[in-house]
Amino acid sequence: MGLILNRIEVDLGRTSGSISRNLFGGFTEHLGRCIYGGLYEPGSPLADEQGFRTDVTAALKRLNVPVVRYPGGNFVSGYRWMDGVGPKADRPSRVDMAWNDVDSNQFGTNEFIDLCRKLSWEPYLVVNCGDGDMREARDWVEYCNGSKHTALANLRRQHGYEQPHNVKYWGIGNEVDGPWQIGYKTPEEYARAYLEFAKVMRWIDPSIKLIASAASHWQGGTVIERTQLLFEQAAKFIDYLSIHWYVGNPQDDFEGYMAQSELIEERLFAYEGLIRALSLQEGVSRIPIAVDEWNVWYRTHPATMKPGTNWFGLEEIYNLEDALMVAIQMNSIIRHAYSVKMANIAQLVNAIAPIFTNQSGLVLQTIFYPFEIYSQTCGDTALDVFWQGDTFSTGNYTGVRVLDVSATLDESKRQLTVFVVNRSKNNAAETTINLTSGCFAGDVSAYVVNGSDIYATNTFDTPNQVGTVATKLTAEGTKFTHTFEPHSVTALVFAL
Repeated sequence: MGLILNRIEVDLGRTSGSISRNLFGGFTEHLGRCIYGGLYEPGSPLADEQGFRTDVTAALKRLNVPVVRYPGGNFVSGYRWMDGVGPKADRPSRVDMAWNDVDSNQFGTNEFIDLCRKLSWEPYLVVNCGDGDMREARDWVEYCNGSKHTALANLRRQHGYEQPHNVKYWGIGNEVDGPWQIGYKTPEEYARAYLEFAKVMRWIDPSIKLIASAASHWQGGTVIERTQLLFEQAAKFIDYLSIHWYVGNPQDDFEGYMAQSELIEERLFAYEGLIRALSLQEGVSRIPIAVDEWNVWYRTHPATMKPGTNWFGLEEIYNLEDALMVAIQMNSIIRHAYSVKMANIAQLVNAIAPIFTNQSGLVLQTIFYPFEIYSQTCGDTALDVFWQGDTFSTGNYTGVRVLDVSATLDESKRQLTVFVVNRSKNNAAETTINLTSGCFAGDVSAYVVNGSDIYATNTFDTPNQVGTVATKLTAEGTKFTHTFEPHSVTALVFAL
């Protein structure tokens, strides 16, 4: 096995932005078995008295998720929130046009809030800006957050919730730029709708944070126009601009797959530049980005799945190369922490998710492990690190660094975390990490996600093909040399 000499330079004073804990958010949608048979399965021997799967909630606690988006996704563009509150016997079943399914509405607003309280999640609700209207949206805010004795606040009280839910985050619509969406809107239509929805929602509760649906159809040709019109018409009502992306490897081209980091970087840099220009033009503060849907998705995606593949509620089965790609996406988000202030992996259970269940238990998919170690070890400040080493070229990209790196600092803990993805299929990467300020103070905790090869997959029959190995190391002075395994994700946590 060949060794590749690499170096990473860390200047503890060269910070690039504060890291919001909301970068480790999640997403749950009424889609396939994400809710029913995933999070929520009343009558199961694995469910608690509220119907929540205890094995699933235990696994979710390990991910340390701070905020969760709900109920969609495409589903929300046809959702009537009133169907999902009140006595369960009275809740109507409805056709779900987004996913060609039927939703029983047995899980709704209050069940989601209960789950959020159980897992210490901040709820993030998305209102229907597809076939819904602004009255329905402002009513939902009043139902959730109203404290006065109004009909809607009292209805919540009748449903058993005396105190307001105090939902802080509210998205207005989902992927409204996509022609696949129920109630697709042109840039002009959405900017106008967003402003009117936002006004009445904020008039009900001025404290809420509002998220605009900005970009998901990157090839649609209206990304700039949409964002410009939102700024011109509603900038003071926008707290976050939502963008979505998914990546995949339908061509089974490992190096091409790993190089998609460059496309993510291009999109983030370009969108940040657009925000800067429009903020200057409109004389407003820069609006942060929420990447509130991101993940690997291609095996069960209608555009890329192989003929004869059953979508199975988007039940993507992940392998090790997908775990590398999840870590690469998280590295990009950390490197852009100065502008990205929320990110939500899509989704949490069964549907393109790190956790996969059946009636008797669950398996932790390969992508669970990098998300877990990043969420558990990330500091509160992003560092602008320099690194160099071997490169590869593929497709549209040349000179792509084999190592993909991000780093964070936690000053209160005097702790440096360096995240490294070695995207070589065969070669280990001997690397020197050099501090240009400060020094190492001895203890190093190393967490490595890996498996036998890039196709290693966790299933119910073989649940431990990919996992995390934790070891203790030592670093003194200003230099530390470590060899990163081929096709691995590593977090090195240094005492300083």
